[in-house]
Amino acid sequence: MIGTSGWQYRDWRGPDRLYPPDLPQRLWLERYAESFATVEINNAFYRLPERDTFARWRARTPDDFRFAVKMSRYLTHVKRLREPAEPVARFLGRAEALGDKLGPVLLQLPPTLKVDVAALDETLGLFPREVRVAVEPRHDSWWTEPVRELLCRHNAALSWADRKGRPVTPLWVTADFGYLRLHEGRAAPWPRYGRTALGSWLDRLPAVPSYVFFNNDPGGAAVTDAAALAARARRRGIKVTRTP
Repeated sequence: MIGTSGWQYRDWRGPDRLYPPDLPQRLWLERYAESFATVEINNAFYRLPERDTFARWRARTPDDFRFAVKMSRYLTHVKRLREPAEPVARFLGRAEALGDKLGPVLLQLPPTLKVDVAALDETLGLFPREVRVAVEPRHDSWWTEPVRELLCRHNAALSWADRKGRPVTPLWVTADFGYLRLHEGRAAPWPRYGRTALGSWLDRLPAVPSYVFFNNDPGGAAVTDAAALAARARRRGIKVTRTP
C-alpha cells in the first residue's frame, strides 16, 4: 500500500494538484481516499484524536481504506516506554473506532532513547495480536540481535526509514508486513525523489505486503513521488494500491 503521511496540506491545493482550487478543506479526506488507499496519521503523535474523530474518518472513507496511526508521544517521548499500560489502553480505546480500517500503529522512539529491550517487550505485549505494530528506533544502540529477535517474536515490523535516498535503519524483515517511511529526497525540486532512488527502494522492499509512506509533503512532492513509485512498481508487475 502506498500513501502519504497526512493529507491536510494547503500547498496540495491548486491547478494540477491533488485538491482542486474550489474543493473545500472539509472534503479533502474524501478526495484523498479516492486517490490513495492508505494514509499515515502523524498528528496523533502530537494530540491523540477523540474516539469520535476516528469513527468519522472511518465513515468518510471507502471499505478498502487503511489508516496507519502514529502512537502518542506521551508514551514514546514523555514516558519513554515506562508504565506503558495506560497510554496503550487509551490509544487503543480511541483508535479502535476505525474498526477494520485500522492499519499499523507506528511507535517512533526519540533519538535520545537508548536500547531498552524489556521496556519495548512490555509495550509490544500490550497490543492485541490482530493490531499490527511498526517500531522506529532512532538511536544506534537498538541495532542488536536481541532487538531483532524481539520484533520477530511480536510480529512487529522494523520501520525502515530513508533520508535523502539512503536507508538510516537496518533493513531487517521482522514481521509478515513491511513499513517504509520516505522523508526527503535529493532530486529537484526539493524534496523530491529521483528515479534512481525510487528504483533502489523497490529493489529493497521485502517480499511481504508492505506499507510505504512519503513524508516529503512540501509542494506536493509526496503525492508526485507516490504516484511515480507506484508506476515503476506496476511496470515490474508488482501489485500496488491506487495512486493519483
